[in-house]
Amino acid sequence: MDAPLILKFGEITADALPLVGGKAANLGVLTAAGFPVPPGVCLTTEAYRRVTERSGSLEAVFDSLDVTPADDTGALRELAATARRTVLAAPVPDDVAEAVRNSAHGPVAVRSSATAEDLPHASFAGQQDTYLHVVGPDAVLDAVRRCWASLWTDRAVAYRAANGIGHRSVRLAVVIQEMVEAEVAGVMFTANPVTGRRREAVIDAAPGLGEAVVSGAVNPDHFTVDIATGRITGRRPGDKRLAVRPLPGGGVEHVETGADGGAEHACLTDDQVRALAELGGRVEDHYGAPQDTEWAVDGGGTLWLTQSRPITTLFPIPRHSPAGPAPAGTRIYFSISVAQGVFQPFTPMGQQTFRLLSAAAGGVLGFPVADRLEGAPVFCTAAGRLFIDVTGVMRSRAGRAVVPRLLDMMEARSAVVLRELIRDPGFGVTQPSVRPALRRVLRVAARYRVPARLARALLSPAAAHRSAARVEAALRARLDFPQDVTALERLDRVERTLGDEAFPIIPAILPSAVAGLAMFGLAHRLLGGRARPGELYTVLRGLPHNVTTEMDLALWRLATRIREDGQAASLLLTAPAAELAARFHAGSLPAVVDGGLREFLGLYGVRAVAEIDLGVPRWAEDPAHVIGVLANYLRLDDPALAPDAAFARGAAEAARMIETLAARAGGLRGRTVRFALRRVRALAGLRELPKFLIVTTFAAMRSELRAVGAELAGRGVLDAPDDVFFLTLKEVRAALTADPGPDRPAPRALVAGRREEAARERRRRHIPRVILSDGTEPEAVTAPGAAADGALTGTPASAGTVTGRARVVLDPAGAHLEPGEILVCPSTDPGWTPLFLTAGGLVMEMGGANSHGAVVAREYGIPAVVGVARATERVATGQAITVDGASGTVSPASPLPEPVDG
Repeated sequence: MDAPLILKFGEITADALPLVGGKAANLGVLTAAGFPVPPGVCLTTEAYRRVTERSGSLEAVFDSLDVTPADDTGALRELAATARRTVLAAPVPDDVAEAVRNSAHGPVAVRSSATAEDLPHASFAGQQDTYLHVVGPDAVLDAVRRCWASLWTDRAVAYRAANGIGHRSVRLAVVIQEMVEAEVAGVMFTANPVTGRRREAVIDAAPGLGEAVVSGAVNPDHFTVDIATGRITGRRPGDKRLAVRPLPGGGVEHVETGADGGAEHACLTDDQVRALAELGGRVEDHYGAPQDTEWAVDGGGTLWLTQSRPITTLFPIPRHSPAGPAPAGTRIYFSISVAQGVFQPFTPMGQQTFRLLSAAAGGVLGFPVADRLEGAPVFCTAAGRLFIDVTGVMRSRAGRAVVPRLLDMMEARSAVVLRELIRDPGFGVTQPSVRPALRRVLRVAARYRVPARLARALLSPAAAHRSAARVEAALRARLDFPQDVTALERLDRVERTLGDEAFPIIPAILPSAVAGLAMFGLAHRLLGGRARPGELYTVLRGLPHNVTTEMDLALWRLATRIREDGQAASLLLTAPAAELAARFHAGSLPAVVDGGLREFLGLYGVRAVAEIDLGVPRWAEDPAHVIGVLANYLRLDDPALAPDAAFARGAAEAARMIETLAARAGGLRGRTVRFALRRVRALAGLRELPKFLIVTTFAAMRSELRAVGAELAGRGVLDAPDDVFFLTLKEVRAALTADPGPDRPAPRALVAGRREEAARERRRRHIPRVILSDGTEPEAVTAPGAAADGALTGTPASAGTVTGRARVVLDPAGAHLEPGEILVCPSTDPGWTPLFLTAGGLVMEMGGANSHGAVVAREYGIPAVVGVARATERVATGQAITVDGASGTVSPASPLPEPVDG
């Protein structure tokens, strides 16, 4: 049976999306639900198919688009123009033309309705065309033609390319809808799109048709309304100097309303504003998600709903474990992902890992968990990112005293946000006594002999290092598993190791590093004003015993060996990293590269970018990133910039600074300062070791799970071994032991859906540091300002000043950083730090003075500023900037001369 050409709104159901597109599908759903939608029809995608299939030219466009990168805007524009010409030139079949003409009764709005439009994950708002007050059959047919062509506007093609939407699969339907002769019209969001707050309607209104508001041609009246109570919480009058009005013969005109534009008088009454908010609340309830709507009020005062689509830019509210309901009251969620410098979504198995770790931590702190696979009650996820509910902590006197101070060092912007929140009377103290927290801390300290470890570290750093070595050796022995076991036994091993054995690594080693950092604090207090800004941080340069900097320097030493082999060096500089990685696994690289890489990966192959996600491949599996970094190192030909030399200079400067500061303090105070700072250098480098050992554990568990995945793939349950990382441990166990059952999706379907969701989430740029359970992002409410002269401000992290070209890097994999360029990035984990060796400076959106990136920057002696809000958006690659690591500013600089080749 042939697909219909025309469907009335009342005939359209939600599952008709492929036939009618997103806009028409929504209008059909709203009509069926009884909302006040102006009547209309949809010219289905069948009409577009018949028109375009008569021309073979689009096939050539499709072929070209399939191989055109999303960032090649020039090529995309040329292909879009070719497609538009093709569609506009295609003849319209007689039955299609007749169907359109028969639908053209009275003035109508003709709107595009694409099959990739108004979807839950990509709204596509404004990407195709709309024509208002169209009068007459021929005019309507012409508007339909232009709507079809608008599927191929430059912006629509670029949007699809950027969002991974296939061009071949997208078709266009056209909505033909009765015009509302609007006295007032506009836009309403049922959640605040700026702050994220749910159930707060945001209404923009102006006289005439809504096009003036939608297009931004007018400064509208602005209202915010609490949907639950109907209370108008904010209003801001607009000048409303322009109105869009219908012309008698068809079309619209832009009318100047006069100098005052009616700015003193709102174009909606309070009752109308409340009625709009109530309508918006009902629409949101119907869809179960916040909506972006368009509306109009006609001359008789009737309120009409002309469009509704999901708001796709809101960050999801974190969800607690499915084992129990979310706690009552407004909750505060802190992003673990942001704090750890991981912006990409975690795989489901990566999330599972942290559920187990959170359960282990909860048990240690005296909060036992009923089902450790579900994690501690405070553990939450949203958009594949990890969060922790810190409401209880931040509403206790002890938590308020400790948490912001810790974050000052690790994630300074989050500390600012939390301090602002606890000033809100709605987050008053509910646990005034510090005794419960103190009892838990003392219990943990006693269990893991923390006081003894602290004392031993201060008395004998060598003993602390021997103890850490024993912990590492014991862990590696435990991870040396026998391999002649079943898949279920492997699964038991993974759960036991992650649930019981990983967390104790932290208290076994971290107290030694804490002792070193405490000595830093003691020296700072003893010196008072005797230390000039930046001097004390010089002591942290060239810090020994840091496994991450040892890794970076090992990779640099490998690069220097490769440089001596001209043929090998040339190969690394010219061949793609992915090709070289494949040759490494095939054993066909030059001996100096092959042997050196195998040695390096034997020590550090457990690492990766975003390495705390167990589902991420390790460098040992895919060394392309490491090979790319080696190629970067080979481009550094100035001996003075050699990282090993810079590291040694930093260590010498640190030793001299200790003596300078001790002499300046003098007497007993000076001797104490010398003792404290020497302990800093002996112990603080251990801070990276617990994480390295946990990542080592993750790598071993990943190997076990890949073996399980291989068995499931061999049975045909999964397509590939790595699909196992898109399941939870419970789901893997079910796949191994039985059929999934009628109410549970098959593993293949689960994996496919989650891979698709992960691909969408990887395109998400904004991850909030802190978010409330009503959706509010506190940082968006009071956004940071800029310093004078357009400078950006952050937290000073590594003293020094450098001017150079910026290189904005969102993903270090495959990143190319010229020697001396200033690295501008969201945040970092150890997988990023090899890039630091050739960087001239560092700017990070996240972090504090003691976050990972800041520590490594100081050790290499490169100026760094961290916690710079939206730095990757406000600085462009190639822009000349000056980084002042002492004052915490990033300033635009005079243009630099272009580099000279040769």
